[in-house]
Amino acid sequence: MKLLKEKMPVALKLPVATFRVSEWGDSAVAYVELSAGADATPLLKGLPHDKCSCPHWGYMLKGAIHVRYTDGTEEICTAGEAFYWPAGHTVWVEEDTSFVEFSPRNELKEVYDHIGDKIAAMA
Repeated sequence: MKLLKEKMPVALKLPVATFRVSEWGDSAVAYVELSAGADATPLLKGLPHDKCSCPHWGYMLKGAIHVRYTDGTEEICTAGEAFYWPAGHTVWVEEDTSFVEFSPRNELKEVYDHIGDKIAAMA
């Protein structure tokens, strides 16, 4: 199976972020674009530990992303690096950033549904 990123369905569209997701079996692949200044932290409030509850494996295509874990540790993932973010993280960017991530389908849907509910409540 293969799919051009432009043909992937948009799962979430925010003023500062676009999440395109395709589901393949029990996995989801996402192509994510974040604009400078995007911060997931406020949208994750209400999830366990107010962090993303879904693990992700991926590859950074452009820019850099700051990651903070439940234990308080932080790291920066930059273009050209592969990554693994276990459940219990938040992310933010200071520059335009894009990456591909692979996640368990059901866990990712729960997080996206939560974010969608947060956005709807703000409208």
